[in-house]
Amino acid sequence: MRTDRTQKYKLGFHLTRNNRITFLTGAGISAESGIATFRGESGLWEKVDVEKVATPEGFAENPKRAWEWYDSRRTTMKQCKPNKAHDTIAKLEKAGYDVVVITQNIDNFHRDSGSENVIELHGNIWYVRCTRGCGVWEDRTAPMPSLPPLCACGSIIRPHVVWFGEMLDESIVGAAYQRLFDTDLCVVVGTSGVVYPAAGFAEMAKANGAYVVEVNLERTPISSYADESHFGKAGEVLPVLFSEYIKSRADEKNI
Repeated sequence: MRTDRTQKYKLGFHLTRNNRITFLTGAGISAESGIATFRGESGLWEKVDVEKVATPEGFAENPKRAWEWYDSRRTTMKQCKPNKAHDTIAKLEKAGYDVVVITQNIDNFHRDSGSENVIELHGNIWYVRCTRGCGVWEDRTAPMPSLPPLCACGSIIRPHVVWFGEMLDESIVGAAYQRLFDTDLCVVVGTSGVVYPAAGFAEMAKANGAYVVEVNLERTPISSYADESHFGKAGEVLPVLFSEYIKSRADEKNI
């Protein structure tokens, strides 16, 4: 099934209460909330030297420079909120469906909207950790009072995100794989499908019998094998695709 912006979006998969639903989300789902994407003509990586602000080497060379960039991003994100796409996913979970979100995003919007089963592949910008190993904790201070921020032990704190040149957490990736091997419906939202390992997740789910739905502004490599693709804003598409299921479960609970 292929739909365009002039057609009403309709899910070609009939959900039941026993279905396992997995959402794979990328920067596109948060772009509607005002969060800049990383790639493309106006992407974040076009405006900054990645090696200087998003690598272990760049941080070690000049942690203040790296933190100035992350502090700016945190300050901007603090003014933004989850949109209807995030809310729809959370409502589907609250309606009683077995929903897991696997996200490449670090903005925490899925949790802020109410989703509880979230696997964050690349970390979370609102968490920090001590470079000496004192631990990881949430810190929503933005802007930071001083840069780089320091731990109570006196060591520099770094953002708890995955930088270029760093490996993803094996336990987190393992949890994502386990879910993809055992899901009935895989909905890919706002991701370009070019950054691995996440780029291969939807294809992996399909190989294991999942029905794959793509939601994006334009065609991606995923479009070639998705069971259906819907081209439009996630905040417009997802509420339509899942409204009847959210409503029906809500009605059941009120009986």
